[in-house]
Amino acid sequence: MTDDNTRPLAVFDLDNTLADTAHRQHFLDDRPRDWNGFFAAAPQDPPLAEGIALVLESAKECEVRYLTGRPERCRRDTLAWLAAQGLPEGRVYMRRNDDRRPARRTKLEILHRLARTREIRVLVDDDELVCEDAERAGFTVVRARWTAPSAALQEAQEREGRT
Repeated sequence: MTDDNTRPLAVFDLDNTLADTAHRQHFLDDRPRDWNGFFAAAPQDPPLAEGIALVLESAKECEVRYLTGRPERCRRDTLAWLAAQGLPEGRVYMRRNDDRRPARRTKLEILHRLARTREIRVLVDDDELVCEDAERAGFTVVRARWTAPSAALQEAQEREGRT
């Protein structure tokens, strides 16, 4: 992985931006939600062609970084999935296992930290609240609208701080 501090950053979310989570949404339907099952199924996520193409195009001019609400315990599976898709290497920012803050808070904190030393060319994310807050903060955003929205996943991102 290279980090030459001169190229701008392109920051990509994973779930429903690069990885199709539809096959594992059923783990979020019941109460209590089956988070272990939800995250254990992530290595089988099909790639989302629109997101993958955008990462590959962005990598021509930018250093790619990945910013996900997935917990740190999913790092090994996440790195393996990214490599299996042939995606550019790049640092992966994940939430601490015990961090239950809304995705828009955790992601914006990381974006602000990155922006102190690097230009962030674009953030690509499916979470409307993350996108709205990032735009208000002055970041350029591409909304990943190539999957059907999931109310359960949105609640998990915002209210439960799980992904």
